[in-house]
Amino acid sequence: MSENTRQYPVGRFQAPGSLSWADRQRLIESIATAAVRMRAAADGLSDRELDTPYREEGWTARQVIHHVPESHMNAYLRFKLALTETNPVIKPYDEAAWAKLNDVKEASVESSLALLDALHQRWVVLMKGMSDADWERRYIHPEFGDSRTLAYTLALYAWHGDHHVAHVQSVRGA
Repeated sequence: MSENTRQYPVGRFQAPGSLSWADRQRLIESIATAAVRMRAAADGLSDRELDTPYREEGWTARQVIHHVPESHMNAYLRFKLALTETNPVIKPYDEAAWAKLNDVKEASVESSLALLDALHQRWVVLMKGMSDADWERRYIHPEFGDSRTLAYTLALYAWHGDHHVAHVQSVRGA
């Protein structure tokens, strides 16, 4: 397996031009099932496997499992901000630094799997209640200097969940 395939096992994110109602429903369903898929990927992994990087110089499966709810919490908050404010500027965070904090090393992966499940339940309820106009609402990401729609963000985080589930699956038997 090539290093690029290890880094991007489901391929690189491809930003959609636009999303139909059916496209959005498919992506919402991907987010709705991501916690179950992450739990299945992590189920039965030994401590050795959890502490195995999915690629050379990559994060360990444990770091990935803790990262996904942290990242998706930020996405959920971006949705809430964009739905309640006009073009809010979001706060970026240093995900690599977060991955090195002691809670990532010491907390059980179960705590992050439960967090991901609860978070996605709330996020899916929010998204299912959004109007077509709501999906065009935007926030500004200062790190990248651009304005992003909630439709784009939905596609990004559906991909993000798939991307990291595949990383965790890849360490099984390592």
